[in-house]
Amino acid sequence: MSTRRAPSEHGRFPTPKAVPPFDPELSVAVAAMGKEPREPLTPDNLEARQQRDAATRPRPTAEDLRTDGRFEVTELCVPGPPDGPDVTLVSARPAGLAGPLPLLYYMHGGAMITGNAWSVLPRILREWALPLELAVISVEYRLAPQAQYPSPLEDCYAGLVWAAGHAAELHIDADRIIIGGKSAGGGLAAALALLTRDRGGPQPLGQLLLCPMLDDRNNTFSSHQMTGIDMWDLTSNATAWKALLGDRYGAADLPPYAAPSRATDLTRLPPAYIEAGSAEMFRDEDTAYANAIWQAGGQAELHIWPGAYHGFDSRAPQAALSQDARNARTRWLQRLLTQSSTRNQPGLGLAAAQSAGQSPATRHPK
Repeated sequence: MSTRRAPSEHGRFPTPKAVPPFDPELSVAVAAMGKEPREPLTPDNLEARQQRDAATRPRPTAEDLRTDGRFEVTELCVPGPPDGPDVTLVSARPAGLAGPLPLLYYMHGGAMITGNAWSVLPRILREWALPLELAVISVEYRLAPQAQYPSPLEDCYAGLVWAAGHAAELHIDADRIIIGGKSAGGGLAAALALLTRDRGGPQPLGQLLLCPMLDDRNNTFSSHQMTGIDMWDLTSNATAWKALLGDRYGAADLPPYAAPSRATDLTRLPPAYIEAGSAEMFRDEDTAYANAIWQAGGQAELHIWPGAYHGFDSRAPQAALSQDARNARTRWLQRLLTQSSTRNQPGLGLAAAQSAGQSPATRHPK
């Protein structure tokens, strides 16, 4: 039987007297949104929020994603975890490229309760797959509370193992798989890095953690400081974690695969890119996770964007800060891919590879 503790209460910390201001451009986007998008998620409105998300969130078809032939897109149904259903993977890559390509294995956001594998792909294909010559797989994992931990993570792991094992069929390089995600998807990516390390599964080249949801305990300063101000607050976060963990919510012995901030061993993890906003509740848990990786002797690149709230670049994509953040992510991916390409070509220095403009694939002649 699990030893239990009471989850953090709002009164644990003194009420913060000051908060980081929003970036001016981001403030304009907040004002334009009105009140409805900032309504807290609660057990009472969770089902309605799921229904609204399913009805309104974009879900482009494979034909839509092909963008008049610019991308090859396939929906795959692959074996799921033991005693679980099959997992849908949406596989996409720029058309006309000879493989094997590096792979971005991506998990969508949505607080573990909403979202889908298709909606995130237009931007990923446009901003990363095309310029970096990447293959992409987006995972349609099961959502809470209908499927609780460990089901969503096991779906992601089953898909990763299948993709790595079918690398030749997918025309991808199994040694150059980057796992990534945003918000809940970032938390799943961090958990997946821990799980595949401990199970001896595929070894990712890197982990891209965008404002990741890592800590179920709601006990950081920023989680209290930004409640009522950020787009995501204590009430919403607790509701989402309860939906995911069920009876295990509040357990002192919760495994790190459920909430990566619980991890005490962060050795032997792939290099991480971690980002958050200075004005979001995940700021402190994400900063602490990067620091713990450094303390364990690992590599992490941390960005705390000044004046940014949770999901800022999706809500205000044209803001200068949003563009800076997207550029920083792209530079990290490019650097990681360039370094791995150079390691695979003995005798070719990094500077030479960069000056030669080498990329992970070459286009077929038309």
